[in-house]
Amino acid sequence: MFFKKAPSKPMTEPSPTAETQPEIDAVSPEAAAAETAPPATPPDPLELALAEASQWKDMAYRNAAELDNFRKRAAREGQEARAYANADLLRALFPILDSFEMGLESARVESEKSMIFIGMSMVHRQIAEFLRDSGVTEVEALNKPFDPNLHDAVSQEVRTDVAEGTVLRVTRRGYRLKDRLLRAASVIVSAAPAPEAPPAADIV
Repeated sequence: MFFKKAPSKPMTEPSPTAETQPEIDAVSPEAAAAETAPPATPPDPLELALAEASQWKDMAYRNAAELDNFRKRAAREGQEARAYANADLLRALFPILDSFEMGLESARVESEKSMIFIGMSMVHRQIAEFLRDSGVTEVEALNKPFDPNLHDAVSQEVRTDVAEGTVLRVTRRGYRLKDRLLRAASVIVSAAPAPEAPPAADIV
């Protein structure tokens, strides 16, 4: 007994779908340009060496300038230190000189021909020469306008024949070492007379 085969359906190929289609990656314009751009040129070793040498050269110039400024500053400070090294010693000498000059004046009043006065005068001249050689000068005060930076007013005296604030007398000498004040001069300064009070009105 023979059976008939069922007619077979013709086989058809499946239609391509989104799942079966191969994925295509999107490429950005920048990436495409990068792929097509020529490779970057490596830096020139000579230019790098010259740039580095220029930096070291500038640094060397700055260090040399700083060193020169330091040397000048150190020399100036050393010179000032040597110039004013004896300032404290000179300040301690001034009161002794004051007492010596008082004794010299007393000897002069008694007799300028006495051996005491002559001997003290010689010592006084030697002291004056020593101070001058050390750079010490006397502060100008007598008949000068009062200067609070150089003078110390210990008293005032009413005067009408001189301008107000004029130094009338020096009670203690002042000294300076070069441009530095060591001791202010003690002085008496003129003062203007007090203004007269207006006359009292008559009481009626």
